[in-house]
Amino acid sequence: MAEMSNEGAHMSAGIDLSQFFQVFFEEAGENLGSMEQMLLELDVSAADDEELNAIFRCAHSVKGGAATFGFTDVAELTHQMEALLDKLRRHELQPTSQMVDVLLSSGDALKAMLARHQGSGGGEVDTTELLFTIKTLCAGGQVDTPSSAPVIVASTTSAPAPVPAPAPLKNDVRVLELTVGELADVHAADNLVELFQEITGLGTIEPLDAGRAADGMRRFKITTASSDNDLLDLFTFHVPRESVRLAPISAGYGFHEGAPGAPPAEAPSVDPGYGFFESAPGAPGEHHDAAAAAATPAASTPPADTAPKPAAPKAAAPKAEAKAGAGLDSATLRVSVEKVDQLINLVGELVITQAMLAQNSKGVDASLYQQLSSGLTDLERNTRDLQEAVMSIRMIPMSMVFNRFPRMLRDLAAKLGKKVELVTQGEATELDKGMVEKITDPLTHLVRNSCDHGIELPADRLAKGKPETGTITLVASHQGGSIVIEVRDDGRGLNRDKLIKKAREKGIDAPDSMTDSEVWNLIFAPGFSTADVVTDVSGRGVGMDVVKRNILSLGGTVEIDSAEGYGMSVKVRLPLTLAIMDGMSVGVGDECYILPLGSVVESFQVQPNMIKTIGTTGRVVEVRDEYMPVIDLEKVFDVPRFDFEHVSNIMVVVEAEGSRVALLVDELLGQQQVVVKNLEANYRKVPDVSGATIMGDGRVALILDIGTLVRRSRH
Repeated sequence: MAEMSNEGAHMSAGIDLSQFFQVFFEEAGENLGSMEQMLLELDVSAADDEELNAIFRCAHSVKGGAATFGFTDVAELTHQMEALLDKLRRHELQPTSQMVDVLLSSGDALKAMLARHQGSGGGEVDTTELLFTIKTLCAGGQVDTPSSAPVIVASTTSAPAPVPAPAPLKNDVRVLELTVGELADVHAADNLVELFQEITGLGTIEPLDAGRAADGMRRFKITTASSDNDLLDLFTFHVPRESVRLAPISAGYGFHEGAPGAPPAEAPSVDPGYGFFESAPGAPGEHHDAAAAAATPAASTPPADTAPKPAAPKAAAPKAEAKAGAGLDSATLRVSVEKVDQLINLVGELVITQAMLAQNSKGVDASLYQQLSSGLTDLERNTRDLQEAVMSIRMIPMSMVFNRFPRMLRDLAAKLGKKVELVTQGEATELDKGMVEKITDPLTHLVRNSCDHGIELPADRLAKGKPETGTITLVASHQGGSIVIEVRDDGRGLNRDKLIKKAREKGIDAPDSMTDSEVWNLIFAPGFSTADVVTDVSGRGVGMDVVKRNILSLGGTVEIDSAEGYGMSVKVRLPLTLAIMDGMSVGVGDECYILPLGSVVESFQVQPNMIKTIGTTGRVVEVRDEYMPVIDLEKVFDVPRFDFEHVSNIMVVVEAEGSRVALLVDELLGQQQVVVKNLEANYRKVPDVSGATIMGDGRVALILDIGTLVRRSRH
């Protein structure tokens, strides 16, 4: 984060602003995400005032933090967005889809700017066109072509040059009173004063009371040339807005009735609007900006003897603000992923230790060591509860994945000239964070395919008797120990004859006797596409082999169903987590192997003549009129055997990728939860093995990759 330290270089050692940077970037990201979601849901023909206010607040929050830390490019763009949004919420302008487009593009530009300031690389963002478009729309004009995505100018350096802090407005110097309320943290007022002193050009600050006043407030005298708006933007980034007041210097300006110098109770109450004074952003009745407020400092705040009482807090947050997640900060705690991973690893070690104690206690006489036995039972139960609780920390709702698709589909449908509605179900279904990160790209590809080659053009849909707006449905649900994510559309579906013809053209064996399911799976062949014209968006089948490979690498499966003319469905089934899994342990010779329990179908004892030989080496077993390949784990892993007379006589049927095989083993050792250790990171990649674990007796057991074993049987 070289850039961040550079940008804070103009500060002296008194206070290090970089400690606030990460909080700013996180909060700015949340605000931009909320703003994008609300813009996508905005009905331009009947915009709700609360929605417009909530969108305005998001932009204002980002602007305030950016101005504080000297990110002038971010502050400039958000200031223009704020001006447009302010006119919309005052009904000076009527919302249009072009305004929504330019605000969404501005959000993309802000994300790129913030990533650059955060040190994530990338060049400078050219916002000239965006700023021109916003100013034109703000003035009531029209722009012929809506602004496109922000232009990122290639940068020759790894980090941009430091951005100087914005210069204060050239106003007359004023003397103000700053009051910091008891809602603030006990050290917040002191930190705020330190911050004010360290930013050159703001002015001077000195306490008006020796310590905390009798009414619980802290009061300071500020001599400054900056506008009230700029000061509040600075203060309220570090102290809650409801805890800060600015007023002309006077005696006893307080927060509540009965405070020293407070107005009498019969004084008329005035709603101060969004801020605390007339020129605050959002105050009703007139348009304000920083320059106007600065030009008339006397009118910016009410005099002490007629100061309005603060408006009472509302009983419930407005619905638009609730959508943006307002008020959740007190109920959540930000913790780095590294700390959570470390906690999970420690719980994993605890699970292994508990299994070891349970293993060693099997030979202990429970009647003699009753307390020990009881304690070990409690330890096992508590360990499992702790494990489930810790694992739930990493679980995040699927809404985190689904929320990225409305914007993507909106842009994609506009580009393709289609009308598409997105329906999501099961957003609260939870999945491990690591799984979410890995499944997002495959799901994105499936959704893009549905929009591009699934949903027909509006005219084609009407001609077929369908509504002109196509529907793409995303569904997430828990089924057993897995999560099933379905991407479904009501488009044209897959054409069986077309698929078979394409397969034969590519040299793929595709007899007419293939079942529908086998035909649909042809689209997973590398480079296979049913698209007549290759587009720059996607072709159904283009990259589908990569989609399937990524899903299989997560231990998942993918199934396709289609009805020509009615639509298509792709179901992705995944384990809930990759960190801890239920497994069945089997013995081969002196070795122990773990089979993922979700892949195990059944087990049985081999009877004479059950195994048939095909050719010279192939062997199959008949199970209820179905023949399946036999895989001898002893030969696959070259297990050394010293009891040469022994013959493996137990088979475990496992399933992966829609196919079943029978594994030949010596014994079934039991079912247990195992902590998955990455073998590749700690040793090297081993064929047919997906990971390893430590058993209760301290031995390392390999976790078998059922998918590769099934593919081995096909060859």
